[in-house]
Amino acid sequence: MENVKIDLDGHSFDALAAGAKSGELVLLLHGFPEFSAIWDNELDSLAKAGFRALAVDQRGYSPSARPAAIEDYSIENMVSDSLGFADSQGADRFHLIAHDWGAMVAWALASAHPERILSINILSTPHPLALQNALKAGPEQHKMLSHVPFLRQRNGVPEAALASDGGARIRQGYAGRMPRYLEDEIVRRLLEPGALAATLNWYRAIDEDLSVPAGRIAVPTLYIWGDEDSAYGRKAAEDTARFIDAPYHFEILEGAGHWLPHESSETINKLLLSHVRENSENQLK
Repeated sequence: MENVKIDLDGHSFDALAAGAKSGELVLLLHGFPEFSAIWDNELDSLAKAGFRALAVDQRGYSPSARPAAIEDYSIENMVSDSLGFADSQGADRFHLIAHDWGAMVAWALASAHPERILSINILSTPHPLALQNALKAGPEQHKMLSHVPFLRQRNGVPEAALASDGGARIRQGYAGRMPRYLEDEIVRRLLEPGALAATLNWYRAIDEDLSVPAGRIAVPTLYIWGDEDSAYGRKAAEDTARFIDAPYHFEILEGAGHWLPHESSETINKLLLSHVRENSENQLK
């Protein structure tokens, strides 16, 4: 595992990388509250299979990539960042693996720049248009995202609440599904000065209904969803298929929740690696 710095548009991003630099790039995007370290199992698996795997602490998560303005945390800027991460590795085309907020970025990136993407591999988060349909269909999906209005407040209350009692509310959100060593690392880093405000700006920079500029997807897509996901319901998950105009595989993991990178990790890594290999330009086996 390598610790990498990526300098981009006046910001410096921390990243983890594994695998030969000559390998086909797989870019891994984390969500909230997470950092690149959540991908440790995936980085190892991809590297052993011959890929170059890169997981970045995204805007707001890297200490030297925390602009002050809320509008700097738009999905469009995150998409631009992701393209810059790939460019830093010399990759004209690459694979995407993403979870939670990172998946929102991945959906937007794949729809806007399909010419850059070899495959998209999504954990938990449905296509944004499927999510919008689920929100309009009834109260269930609204209840699952009832935390969003609270986290979008700009009065410092969310930061204070999440930081109180040593980050107890952050830990509570993992519902015992995140390994303790990762919980400890994430909480420690989020409680550093400025970290919570910056990472919460992802919520503040978007509409309350989480409307993301993502259209139809024209690249091979794998979507993995746990049927005990606390944030995204079955309707949005199943409706995602309606927005894919390419080979599509939808995998439901029974008994799995929202924190999929470390839930059923052996099963998830097999699914991810199979799909990335299948869509590799080099047909790595």
